[in-house]
Amino acid sequence: MEFIFTLKYQLAVPHDDVDTLLERLAEAGCDDALVGIGLPGRLALEFSREAHSAQDAVLSALADVKTAIPSARLIEASPDWVGLSDVGEVLGISRQAIRKLMMSHRGSFPLPIHEGSASIWHLAEVLAWFSQRGGYQIDDAVLEVSKVTLAVNVAKEACRHPMTENSGIELLTA
Repeated sequence: MEFIFTLKYQLAVPHDDVDTLLERLAEAGCDDALVGIGLPGRLALEFSREAHSAQDAVLSALADVKTAIPSARLIEASPDWVGLSDVGEVLGISRQAIRKLMMSHRGSFPLPIHEGSASIWHLAEVLAWFSQRGGYQIDDAVLEVSKVTLAVNVAKEACRHPMTENSGIELLTA
């Protein structure tokens, strides 16, 4: 099955020689990715990877990038963080229709990870909610890869902010 996802990185040292960087990525197995180098010190790879599962696809891509550029730091795996317009694009319905459903199902609609003028959700949670409701065309590969990218992003943040045994977090989440 083919899985489409993006990995964004911060490079420890900006690469002036883009051709060498592209060669290293291709040699490491990232020849199935479109490479973007827009901002200095940043790298985005949009993969279209064949694998038995989304987890295999994403984990192998992460390993390939690590082989090519060991000092690169993962910023984000996507699709994960989305607004209502993004969800509408995935489902093929309008942002307004999604907002109407969200407002009429406040008790069961997934909670945003950021709430504000532009709220953000985890795509996997929203797609799972729509899947349970039935009647919506949800691409299984998109749902599967969004679950994996959610797990990757959560694990990355957990490593960045390790908790101590007596941190008091249990009081915050109870």
